[in-house]
Amino acid sequence: MAQVTLQVFRGDANGGEFVDYTVEVDEGQVVLDVVHTVQATQAADLAVRWNCKAGKCGSCSAEVNGKPLLMCMTRMSTLDVSQPISIAPIKTFPLIRDLVTDVSFNYEAASQIPAFAPCAPNADDGTYRMMQQDVERGQEFRKCIECFLCQNVCHVIRDHPENKPNFLGPRQFVHLAELEMHPLDTADRTEFIRKTGGIAYCNITKCCTEVCPESIHITDNAIIPLKERIADKYYDPFRWIFSKLTGRD
Repeated sequence: MAQVTLQVFRGDANGGEFVDYTVEVDEGQVVLDVVHTVQATQAADLAVRWNCKAGKCGSCSAEVNGKPLLMCMTRMSTLDVSQPISIAPIKTFPLIRDLVTDVSFNYEAASQIPAFAPCAPNADDGTYRMMQQDVERGQEFRKCIECFLCQNVCHVIRDHPENKPNFLGPRQFVHLAELEMHPLDTADRTEFIRKTGGIAYCNITKCCTEVCPESIHITDNAIIPLKERIADKYYDPFRWIFSKLTGRD
C-alpha cells in the first residue's frame, strides 16, 4: 500500500481550481477506485460520472495527467505515484461540476443522422443475406462505447468550439460509416456528410484514433472512406461529366 496525491479539479462553469487529496492506494486499483476513495473519505460532494467500471459504458472519461483516458481502465500501477496525479474533466464540452461535463452535443448531433433504411429482403426465402466480410467491417464501428474521448481530442471542436454547429465530430463519422457501409442500407447520406456533417473540416491528424479505448481505426476505416465517397461524388470531374450526360449520379 502506498500513498498518492491526487490533484482533482473542483469547480463549475464559473471557475474552479485543483485541490490536493492524499489517499492510500491498494495493489490493482484503477484511477476510478482512488477517486471513489477521495469521495468516500474527504470530499463527499465530489461530482464524478461512472457506471459499469468495466470499460464498456464510456462514462468515466477524464484527463489524467493531461491524457484523455477512461478512469476505470487506467491502473494506478501505470502512473508515477511518487508525483501528484492530476485529474481533470474532458475539455471539449461545457463543465457542469468537478469532473462532470455536458456531453449532450453528441446526442443532439446523433439525432440528425438519417436512420438505417433497409432494402427489401434479398433472399428467396424472404430473409436477408450478407457477405461475412461486410458483417465484419461493420462490427468494428459497433464497438464504440461513446466515451467521447475522440470528440474530446478533436482539435476542430476542442480548439475552435465555434465549429460545433458545422461539424459532427469523429464519433458521429463512425456511426455514419457503419450505416453507409452496411450492405443492406439504401439511404444516400453523402450530402448530409458533406454539409451537415462538415467532414471537410477534418484534416485526418488521427488524434481520435490514438485515444480510442476500443482501438477503432476511426481515421483510416471510417473518416477517410467517407471523404473518398464525397470526393468521388462531388469533385471527380469524370463522374461529374458522366452525371451531366446521363442524368444519373
